[in-house]
Amino acid sequence: MRIGIVSETYPPEINGVALTVHGLAAGLAARGHTIDLVRPRQPSPHADEPGIVALEVRGAALPRYPGLRFGLPAGRSLRERWTRLRPDAVYVATEGPLGWSALRAANRLGIPAATGFHTRFDAYADHYGVGFLTPAVRGYLRRFHRRAATTLVPTDALAHELRRLGVDSARLLRRAVDTVLFHPRRRDAALRAQWGADGNTPVLLYVGRIAAEKNLQLAVEAFRAVQRQVPGARYVWVGDGPARAALRETNPDFIFAGVQRGESLARHYASADLFPFPSLSETFGNVILEALAAGLPVVAYEEGAARDHLDDGRNGYRIGAGQAQAFVDATATLAGNPTLIRHMGRAAHASMARLSPDAVIREFESLLRELAEEDRHEHHATAAHA
Repeated sequence: MRIGIVSETYPPEINGVALTVHGLAAGLAARGHTIDLVRPRQPSPHADEPGIVALEVRGAALPRYPGLRFGLPAGRSLRERWTRLRPDAVYVATEGPLGWSALRAANRLGIPAATGFHTRFDAYADHYGVGFLTPAVRGYLRRFHRRAATTLVPTDALAHELRRLGVDSARLLRRAVDTVLFHPRRRDAALRAQWGADGNTPVLLYVGRIAAEKNLQLAVEAFRAVQRQVPGARYVWVGDGPARAALRETNPDFIFAGVQRGESLARHYASADLFPFPSLSETFGNVILEALAAGLPVVAYEEGAARDHLDDGRNGYRIGAGQAQAFVDATATLAGNPTLIRHMGRAAHASMARLSPDAVIREFESLLRELAEEDRHEHHATAAHA
């Protein structure tokens, strides 16, 4: 099959959506498909990959997110390209201006299109002082996803949210995690020593965008509660974002490791001890799966990946919405009990064994093939009645 994939974020950018889309594109290419990738032009281009043909279009910097871009509309270019090299199906991963123009182009050319629901933009408005825009953002998301034949979501809860939004075409495509890369065996005593942590020092880890919508103040409160029990505890932050400078200034004892990739990221996970993740704005949260695979107990709110993959009291703690003190207490309980950390850590790694990337790629391939075949049947039926 020739498959069009449109995304406004893609490596070398590092975020859950970019890495998920790249994994899907690379996985399909490895199975022999030709991937027609459309993405914004980036200052540091991603290396060419076998089976992936990239069209870079105009983009612009995303306000308040250094290093991230969004794509500008490219409807004319896409119609010309897809008329010459028609995809069997198109997957539009993001809902920005580029994604909207791609969906319109696919609809105009009669190419079956699926969309992805990755980011709760409507939930972000409050965090940036523009909560009054939330109804408009929800209306935009509704119109966008209704234009697609189906919208792919990683959890049943998100499918339910889309139905409440007025989008009835949601289908489940579960996320995967690389359990070979993210593994407890990558624990590194030398890295822990750099952090000032010996074998008895609890190390808390944060991985992700360092930004307001991640509910970072609660992470700080939880660590301070841990510190009152274990004064030598460490808190390591992996990632970057608009709130990093202020967080560093007000918490000089935190360890900021910057952006990490690949094996280095895996070593950071495995060398920590627990993963409190306070975000309330996740559609999923890939970092939860990575932490669990690396053998870290997770404390997170009961949404996204936590709802489906945290077994409360077994591989971490799942916290109900609005229960900030419960989040703090669970984090402190774990950090103060090395035996519990080890026990939950083993269960955490074991709980990820079934999330094979190959299985997810095959499921994605099947969904796109089904869209293409339905489209061919419709064209044949139309021609027969002509």
